[in-house]
Amino acid sequence: MALQGKILVFVDLPDGELDETGRGLLSYGGRLAGIAGLPWEAVVPVAPGEEARTDFARFGAPAVTQLNEGAALLDAPAHLAHALSSLAKEAGATLLLLPHNDLGATLAPMAAARLGAALLTEVVSVKKGEGALELSRPLLGLRLAETRSWDGAGSLVMTVPARSLSQVLLATVRPSAPVFSRFAVKEPCAADTARVTGRIPPDPQTVDLSDAEVIFSVGKGCDPATFGQLQELCRLLNVSCGVTRPVYDLGWTGFERMVGQTGRTVTPRLYLALGISGSMHHVGGIKDSRRIVSVNLDPKAPIFPNSNEGYVADLKEILPRLIDLAKNAPGGAA
Repeated sequence: MALQGKILVFVDLPDGELDETGRGLLSYGGRLAGIAGLPWEAVVPVAPGEEARTDFARFGAPAVTQLNEGAALLDAPAHLAHALSSLAKEAGATLLLLPHNDLGATLAPMAAARLGAALLTEVVSVKKGEGALELSRPLLGLRLAETRSWDGAGSLVMTVPARSLSQVLLATVRPSAPVFSRFAVKEPCAADTARVTGRIPPDPQTVDLSDAEVIFSVGKGCDPATFGQLQELCRLLNVSCGVTRPVYDLGWTGFERMVGQTGRTVTPRLYLALGISGSMHHVGGIKDSRRIVSVNLDPKAPIFPNSNEGYVADLKEILPRLIDLAKNAPGGAA
């Protein structure tokens, strides 16, 4: 493999600090640089705080470049994508990594268009193939993987014949990729000698839904009052809260809480579907859950055949009772 250029890793630094997604992306960038034999550096839109600067060094970033007026561009994705692509051209970058979060997924196609770059989203693994990098991403939930080979010379290949593309590749990396495991790093180390020094348990209230153990979700069968009750129940039981696309479209919560093939594909040990009819896209995103329990007013709702247990009931009656049970249970909140 004779790849040339350099790797740029874009880290958005919310509030000027390096979050879990940023740390994982830096780990990925360092590992990928070792596999590809290319130099790499981090790119940030804002000046990192003191703790973040230390973290960049701990994760082995050889350099950190701040975009000009990057802070002002965070609210203007098109201008931010232009600034990022301009920097990539100036640096001679041939591979750009962005997180597959709201910002990264928004920037990726715009930056790729400006660079004339090949675009591959939701990458979960990269390994060295014969004369190329092999990048994989999930298909059909998490049941299948699509692997493409990139040779750095204008080809991104899944099947023959090769498709002629730019020599530049832009990829977004899923936060649930294996290198995003939550671990503490005591000192910089090469990817081949990396070791886990400690594990940090995730917070069910904020953990990415793809990693959640228990999820309570609501669909269009809820109203603002019942949605508030669901959030209270999730807090009382310390479980993760999810929604369907119709609820997300109402603006009641962020995209990161949306469950389904167009949002988060989830595999919890328990998925509670409240007022969810069960569209094909939603069922496709939850079908690998260990146990699915559903509650709906419509006895013919499509969610029922896809559930382990189903109950025909009104959320306005069920949720207050569940909240009372959670509060009065031994060890529950008063």
